[in-house]
Amino acid sequence: MRDITKVTRIQRTESAPDRSRLFEIASEQGGYFTTGQARTCGYSRALLSHHVKSGMFIRVRRGLYRFREYPSSSREDVLTAWMAVGRDSSVVSHESALDILGLSDIIPNVVHLTVPRSRRNLPSFPGIKVHTTIRPIRKGDTVIRDGIIVTSAMRSILDAAEGGTAPEQIEMAVTQAIERGLIISQRLQEEADKRGRRISKLIADSLHRMKQ
Repeated sequence: MRDITKVTRIQRTESAPDRSRLFEIASEQGGYFTTGQARTCGYSRALLSHHVKSGMFIRVRRGLYRFREYPSSSREDVLTAWMAVGRDSSVVSHESALDILGLSDIIPNVVHLTVPRSRRNLPSFPGIKVHTTIRPIRKGDTVIRDGIIVTSAMRSILDAAEGGTAPEQIEMAVTQAIERGLIISQRLQEEADKRGRRISKLIADSLHRMKQ
């Protein structure tokens, strides 16, 4: 009875929460939503806490929740990291993107995300490697996989190469991407040439070995 009274008091002090709208937002994110997104739908922290206790919402990490109706995602570590850093201003990239795209057999030990250089002062997050870039993330530089915005095959390969991923993994990713029709070799080389001599040579060598 006390809990019911408490919830009623909470609801009277705020606008009626819009569960349908929050569910709609979460449905585009594998069932997950942030505290900020919940707030825009009329959920205060107190009301969120109540629904966590009642089992309606599951608290995944600080500031991030999931509707109970949705099972945990196989990409939960990536999805929650992306949302924690900011889904509107970050993309999954480098080795994490290669993994999601199924290019090479690399297993990232952290979640790699890229943000604009203007966000370089972000706080550190455990298990997350944030890369900053001055290269704009163009429309053709991203794809969506399982509701997550991921850098395209070409951008992922070049970013990973520039970030120090092992050459054999880059070569494998290049081969698989070309065989699957995800990139065109000439275009890849042209973009690699813009990344400096080391990256240009690495991609050229990878393409050359493909022809042998």
